[in-house]
Amino acid sequence: MSVNLQDSLHPKLSVVVNNKKFLWDGRFYELFEEAYRQAETYKDDNFEVHLLEQDNQHLLYTRRVVKEVA
Repeated sequence: MSVNLQDSLHPKLSVVVNNKKFLWDGRFYELFEEAYRQAETYKDDNFEVHLLEQDNQHLLYTRRVVKEVA
């Protein structure tokens, strides 16, 4: 699935993919491998992740559903 991001210097802070809202982690990754490693770290912490590529930069969006209120 392709998500159109507007300005490469200011990517969208959130995107909706398959009716789920993901938030940008705020980092630009030049290498896919670096973004993928960070995505795996987020997955280990029970986040859902979505990787996007824009202008030779990789952007990582995450989400986590709150299951319990503290």
